[in-house]
Amino acid sequence: MEASVNTGRVRIKSSLYSHWVDRPIRPISLRQLFFFGRTLTESRLLSSANYVRMELPTRIAHRLREMQRLPYVVVTNPHLSTVYELYYKAFETFRRTPVIRTVKENEDFCKVISENLREHLAVIPNLVMGVLECQDLVPPDAMDKFVQAMLRARISRRVIAEQHLALTDTFNSPWHVEQPSAEDEFVGEVLLRCNAKDIIERVGKFTQDICKSLAGPDAIVPEIKIQGHVNATFPYVLSHLEYITGELLRNSIQAVMAKYNNPRQPPPPIEVLICEAPQQVVIRISDQGGGVPREIAPFLWSFNKGPRSAERLQKFRDVPTLAATMQEVRQPAGNKPSGKHRDSSLSTLASRPPDLRLGMGLPMSRVYAEYWAGGLELHSLEGYGVDAFLQISKIGNQNEQLTSRASIDAV
Repeated sequence: MEASVNTGRVRIKSSLYSHWVDRPIRPISLRQLFFFGRTLTESRLLSSANYVRMELPTRIAHRLREMQRLPYVVVTNPHLSTVYELYYKAFETFRRTPVIRTVKENEDFCKVISENLREHLAVIPNLVMGVLECQDLVPPDAMDKFVQAMLRARISRRVIAEQHLALTDTFNSPWHVEQPSAEDEFVGEVLLRCNAKDIIERVGKFTQDICKSLAGPDAIVPEIKIQGHVNATFPYVLSHLEYITGELLRNSIQAVMAKYNNPRQPPPPIEVLICEAPQQVVIRISDQGGGVPREIAPFLWSFNKGPRSAERLQKFRDVPTLAATMQEVRQPAGNKPSGKHRDSSLSTLASRPPDLRLGMGLPMSRVYAEYWAGGLELHSLEGYGVDAFLQISKIGNQNEQLTSRASIDAV
């Protein structure tokens, strides 16, 4: 008998996508992304379109199967049901898309991709609210594995979709035939020479400004001091790096401002050390903000555990914009980070108001760091401060770290 699932609104049969689940996922690396798109021709653009056309339904099919394996009472949660329906709608859309043979057909396909990306901005808030509401129905560790697998797979789909949209924009621009020469050259969404110091300075200034805007004109924000290998560069998706460093700097700035609130006494600086090695770049962000409270420390990387889970759920419910977008609140144009910046699904994620603390910045940041074969660790000395270590693969030759078939089956 065919397996099926009923979310309350949608009932589908596994036979509709079983062969898509059996298809192997074709992972990519940053190096592949920028070498493929660096010399862009019509043939390469259409090849990219057809890769996306086949890869998206394959990856979505794995997520549908994983959601089907949740206990019935969990998958019928209205928030998780919404996620399921969005995924199934996207799966049906992409699996029915015919082979793309012309530039005009690619333009039509890009409109479909853009609409899908817009609709799926509702996935993260609904996923987290559903998980928080169902935290007593599934073992916490199993639920965390489920959320991490869902988020990592979501990143993978948005990367290949947004990369293709960016390549299409480049192809349609009048200068795409020119040889790129700028030091900060983009190939699609990939910035070939991310300079850690420049990005931290830009994101740090932006984060300082929005923290000060909440605390008031008399508040003193801590200085950010950067040292080490300040010329270190590496290929990376800029929006990912800005999100991770933005979350880490936001946490440090807010902790230091909370501990040192005497306007006549400057707070200690946040110290950033950049260390470059042949295979990796490590960024250490150190603060003297008092460290992580003991009752919170065991749950730093969890999406659903911890003493503040009920408070987090209420915050998600209280912010209406989360129903439509994980980008929370768009800041005025003048408050956005300066410098060359492509709009993407993360372009305003870190620009939410400082008082909107959803408790998912660190676990989300780790998922993003590990996606490109990096890592994120945090060492807290209670009563003193925190050292956060962000490890980045320097060469860009590591494939995206997707959840393996065995890991999916184990959830």
